[in-house]
Amino acid sequence: LSLSKTGILQLLVVGFFSGTAGFMYAYFSEPAYESRLSFALDAGNSADGLSGAFSLASQLGFGMGGGGSLFDGDNIIEIMKSRRIIESVLLSADTVNRKPITLADQYLDYSGLRKKYDNLERTKNIHFPVGTPKISLSYLQDSILNIVYQKMVKENINPSRPDKKLSIYELKVSTPNERLTKIFTDRLIEASGAYYTEITSKKEKETVDALEQRVDSMQKKVGVSLVSKAVTLDANINPAFSVAQTNPQMQQYNILAYGEAYKELFKNLELAKYQYIKKIPLLQIIDHADYPMERIKKSRLKYFIYFAFIAVMITAILLYKRNSNNL
Repeated sequence: LSLSKTGILQLLVVGFFSGTAGFMYAYFSEPAYESRLSFALDAGNSADGLSGAFSLASQLGFGMGGGGSLFDGDNIIEIMKSRRIIESVLLSADTVNRKPITLADQYLDYSGLRKKYDNLERTKNIHFPVGTPKISLSYLQDSILNIVYQKMVKENINPSRPDKKLSIYELKVSTPNERLTKIFTDRLIEASGAYYTEITSKKEKETVDALEQRVDSMQKKVGVSLVSKAVTLDANINPAFSVAQTNPQMQQYNILAYGEAYKELFKNLELAKYQYIKKIPLLQIIDHADYPMERIKKSRLKYFIYFAFIAVMITAILLYKRNSNNL
């Protein structure tokens, strides 16, 4: 690409003014406050040879695992970036100036998105009242909440695993407000940990619940059989007759059968509880997101170069096309 002196001068002028625009943009932009939270994760293990519990759980229609989990390891990163978790945190309540307000409304105010939407008649005065469940949001509210979610995932939330050899993770969150950054970070790790625990141990929890119901049912049957035997014996004044002995004997057989079943169910219930406890993951925070947060300001030199480079490239392409058309 060959340019005349006039073309080179044009590129220099465009680059200078565009770079100056980038410099001013970075200079007047609001700083962001970034939190850093690190935690260790033990995904839990349930494969301990509990064959009896596995067998009984299969008969009850529940799977108790025994192999690897679909939710081990780096899945916690995707959970922290999921729309479900982030929007639940955004809709949680906080108190600012003694007034309840959702984190979503705070983010709209601090990020400048509120001004953008208030300039449009259709989205003017959009708010997310405290206590409003996600399912009750209007289509417009849901759309704006999704925009906030998309923006936060791309620009504000960065979960990672710095060393793949270790089970230590790091969560970085940045917002234009230091207090909002801390609250959002704390609630995001809390909500993510709770959901991760729920999904990793769900099958084991269902098995424990099913076994508890069966144990309670069998215990009641044993009690009913004992009472029935006692009532039958009391009703027969002369137990010497064979007919009088029939019902007590039948009740005794029921007591023995129900008792054995109850003993086996109770044993497997304890095994299932043990497996459930071992399956619950451990998420232990190492470094909390404490004050002061790191203050991040856009680099003026970086934005000067960035704006100047983009403008020069576009101008050079336009000049080249113009010169080609003149040939």
